[in-house]
Amino acid sequence: MNPTATAHVTADEIRDRFSRAMSAMYQAEVPQYETLLELVADVNQEVLERDAALAERLAAHDELNRLGVERHGAIRVGTADELAMLRRLFAVMGMHPVGYYDLSEAGVPVHSTAFRPVDDAALARNPFRIFTSLLRLELIESEALRERAAAILAERDIFTADARELIALHESQGGLSDEQADRFVAEALETFRWHRDATVDLDTYEALHAEHRLIADVVCFRGPHINHLTPRTLDIDEVQRRMPAAGMNPKDVIEGPPRRDCPILLRQTSFKALEEVTRFKGERQGTHTARFGEIEQRGVALTAEGRALYDQLLSASRQQTQGLDNAAHQRVLSEVFADFPDDEAELRRQGLAFFEYRLSEAGRAAGRVEERDPEALIEQGLATARPITYEDFLPVSAAGIFQSNLGGGENAAYAGNANREAFEAALGAAVTDELALYAERERASRAAVLEALAG
Repeated sequence: MNPTATAHVTADEIRDRFSRAMSAMYQAEVPQYETLLELVADVNQEVLERDAALAERLAAHDELNRLGVERHGAIRVGTADELAMLRRLFAVMGMHPVGYYDLSEAGVPVHSTAFRPVDDAALARNPFRIFTSLLRLELIESEALRERAAAILAERDIFTADARELIALHESQGGLSDEQADRFVAEALETFRWHRDATVDLDTYEALHAEHRLIADVVCFRGPHINHLTPRTLDIDEVQRRMPAAGMNPKDVIEGPPRRDCPILLRQTSFKALEEVTRFKGERQGTHTARFGEIEQRGVALTAEGRALYDQLLSASRQQTQGLDNAAHQRVLSEVFADFPDDEAELRRQGLAFFEYRLSEAGRAAGRVEERDPEALIEQGLATARPITYEDFLPVSAAGIFQSNLGGGENAAYAGNANREAFEAALGAAVTDELALYAERERASRAAVLEALAG
């Protein structure tokens, strides 16, 4: 090895630096977000003090150290070129496109993926992810408006010249030095910064806004300002309850499944987006509403069978929960979801959720064991199974968050327009199937236990 060769900073370290820098920037831009972080930290501390078993489990699973790290942010871009360049930017940080989300099914004219770390060690280091949506101009009914939006987007470059140069440097030399990594974080951050000066006049903004507020948000600014960051809470119901007293206006209902003894998938809420003064071309002033603070609470990842049951029950609850306040909404959800097992062992036996298998102390001390059934090994105390945390998103919940913070309802004209092939063509790569990642993690852990016990 050449002793003079420059050591490269790991992708995990760059991602960690970037997520912390983005958090600091967003707190400075949206002071209410700092209040949200303080509220979530207080609630988490109270939960840990009250529930010693949970605290012990989180510590054993190396979860406590990263509890205070924001779990995700979200952006929206306007063109295939922007999306493809973002894929290269996120690759520097070890973040890869996972999952395809068609939000048109919920009346929002975008489709999306989540750039995130995919292996266990990277997720343990820092699980930060960015939910990234591509505007679907083809869903805009007015041809004139569609062409105007495309022309506006064609005139902008959302990346700095130095960011482009550092991404290319990373690709050519296989990494970045410490100094280059710091420069990369600073330059990449510029893509996500808020700019109060719009790139269009007020009339153009209002025309796009009338079509859909999200279209105006994507098209009318210099870049895809980060529209929210998301800390992780251990009790989302309590955070929702306390937000008004802390000066925040929470969205009407918590998205996702109801509160359960065995949390599943993802629950999300937010404080509603702020109305921000914006300057338009022609020296006219107006306001724009886009940026907010979100909170999430994550549970176990569900198998295809589990997701089918979840989707079925969620669909059954939607008409019953229409127009209800959060308390009534959660009550109805709980009643409907009574048909979804709320016990880890039952979730495992019915194949509804993914679990990671490990040898117990007794298993490590045991000699050769003939038993090959994981459930029998658990019953004998030779192995344990812990839920695999869901690291991804739910399209209906994402759309609900978007609509709550952009105003306006669903547009049925957008619905039923899933187009994964077009999204992957714009991305310049295939998206990874999230279910395959969980299934492989479960399979590999089970195989490791059986191999160890086989001697």
